[in-house]
Amino acid sequence: MRYSDTHKEETRRKVVRAAATAVRAKGPDGVGVAEIMAQAGLTHGGFYAHFPNKEALVVAALEEAFGQSARRFARMTDGLSHVDALTAFVDSYVSSEHRAHPERGCPIATLSSDLPRQGRAVRDAYEGGVRRLIARLASWLPEDRAALAPSLLAEMAGAVSLSRAISDDDAAAQLLADARLSLKTRMGIAP
Repeated sequence: MRYSDTHKEETRRKVVRAAATAVRAKGPDGVGVAEIMAQAGLTHGGFYAHFPNKEALVVAALEEAFGQSARRFARMTDGLSHVDALTAFVDSYVSSEHRAHPERGCPIATLSSDLPRQGRAVRDAYEGGVRRLIARLASWLPEDRAALAPSLLAEMAGAVSLSRAISDDDAAAQLLADARLSLKTRMGIAP
């Protein structure tokens, strides 16, 4: 059977999307190549046609996960003023929806504690995503507050991560609401 000229790239994209979901859901060490390939509807044997090893797959998965988040937030904030974009971003990021779906959320809130045990290539991909998100946050802040972007991102990711560790949904929702108010107050955009 002859495949189209784009078949290999389409297959690779399918594997990377499945890996991005799986890695966010279970961490880089919590998933195996066979599981990811099965989620993509493929056999384990085809893996090496696309990646030399699991680390290369995790790098691609992280890049895709950060890319998915960036595209989602761009759709949400494009055309908004800086204040409205920042408000929309905080409201979406520090939310019960984000808490409930780590498999499609920001890799920072899901994977930060996993990264110290990963190889340099994986950490570099992760750090690149973190830097891009910090830059986006800084671009929405007034110039005199742009230096707050790293700590604001840490507070947002920490709030989501902590809320996931709390089994009481009402207590987790309150933690997220309190964090949103605190963040907006620090940014000077509280209602």
